[in-house]
Amino acid sequence: MDLVTLLITVVIILFLVNAFKKQKQGNYKNFPPGPKSLPIIGNILRLDMSKPHKTFMELSETYGPVFSVNIGMTKTVVLCGYETIKDALINHADAFSDRPIVPVSYKLLGNNGIVFSNGENWKVMRRFTLTALRDYGMGKKAIENKITEEAECLVQKLKSYEGKPFDNLTSINAAVANIIVSILLSRRFEYEDPTILKLMGLMNDSIRLLGSPWIRLYNSFPSLMDRLPGIHRTIFENVREFQKFVRATFTKQRKELDVNDQRNLIDAFLAKQQEGKPESTEYFHNDNLTVLVGNLFGAGMETTSSTLRWGLLLMMKHPEIQQKVHDEIERVIGLAPPQMEHRKQMPYTDAVIHEIQRFGDIIPVSLPRATSEDVTFRGYFLPKGTLVIPLLHSILRDKTYFEKPNEFYPEHFLDSKGNFKKNEAFIPFSIGKRSCAGETLAKMELFLFFTTLLQNFTFQATPGAKLELSPAMGSVNSPKPFEMCSISRR
Repeated sequence: MDLVTLLITVVIILFLVNAFKKQKQGNYKNFPPGPKSLPIIGNILRLDMSKPHKTFMELSETYGPVFSVNIGMTKTVVLCGYETIKDALINHADAFSDRPIVPVSYKLLGNNGIVFSNGENWKVMRRFTLTALRDYGMGKKAIENKITEEAECLVQKLKSYEGKPFDNLTSINAAVANIIVSILLSRRFEYEDPTILKLMGLMNDSIRLLGSPWIRLYNSFPSLMDRLPGIHRTIFENVREFQKFVRATFTKQRKELDVNDQRNLIDAFLAKQQEGKPESTEYFHNDNLTVLVGNLFGAGMETTSSTLRWGLLLMMKHPEIQQKVHDEIERVIGLAPPQMEHRKQMPYTDAVIHEIQRFGDIIPVSLPRATSEDVTFRGYFLPKGTLVIPLLHSILRDKTYFEKPNEFYPEHFLDSKGNFKKNEAFIPFSIGKRSCAGETLAKMELFLFFTTLLQNFTFQATPGAKLELSPAMGSVNSPKPFEMCSISRR
């Protein structure tokens, strides 16, 4: 054995011994039950690393709604079912309000932005974001008009295909992205603009890769994986490229800034920088702005556009449901542009949109939480810093609340008289202190885009095509790529 091989062997042995010690030290009393795990790698071999929510659902049948798994050397608690998750995120909101330090996100983002930050920084950024989103249109007529205008642009784009098959990913992504871009930058991009195509490509690629088994391995063994080539390097490069664009954009806006005429969210942030208060330096710095814009762009585009694409796919799969939506649109709206005030008069369409969100199950695993303090929950002791996964998939597929959980069934949201019926277990945006900041905006986008598209088109599958309802790989449950034909109705 040569000297290099010997040194490598010694380093690996020391790494494994140290890791095993740490894992053994993590044996807590009265911790939630779970499957036996192997040293170092934990339960990785048992998990479906592409779709871990499937394994979690199986494990919950054995261990109950609160159980643990070892993902590598990280002890993780999984919460299943509406009652359990509501108890944690609402009744014990403070204790479950933190984010864990996830290696891949922490390396890219640090404790910046709104999605993965903690402590006072998160509180300040969330407060600012909610205020800015409201100030620049969320829930107001101004943003409703922007969505209506953008929906009409999307209609014209789809009409240009003249009923021939096309892939809808780029046009729908761009239309939805333009809404959050209008709030961030006060502008919109043409769908073929190289800038928006590049930004969407970087974001889509990163979101897809973040759901891969390789990244789950990276998060379990970051110091080891950093020494290896792999897709984590692609993600790092994508994010750096996106952040470069963001920094160039706000640098330009800073030169044009008029604090008495703030045009958008970035202007509002730059104005905060100039207030001269202690928090201006501590929280309203360029790193926070760069990450926050990326958070809002990604969240504002990907989940809503994926939901809309699920909607079109499901309408093609269920033409009888599509026809009922057409009938209700004709009866209530006619040829006028859809408006939010129409929603209360359209219970069937509203139910269909809710069922698209439930069935699409966009964020099945939810973003992880971490306990901010020692907490006893449902009889189990969770030390401060425990990584917790609220399994939203288990709620949206809960047969206690949804009669046909594995089918597309709009009647989940209709009563016996055909009126819209709320369902307390419908929480695709999560609940509690970390729920989606853009929920109101997303609901408005979904209704206006969906009804406008169904008002103008009948959607059909490409002749002979098989419609695939299993999601693509990724951190978001988006549909697999599909072509469709949009047949103009007027």
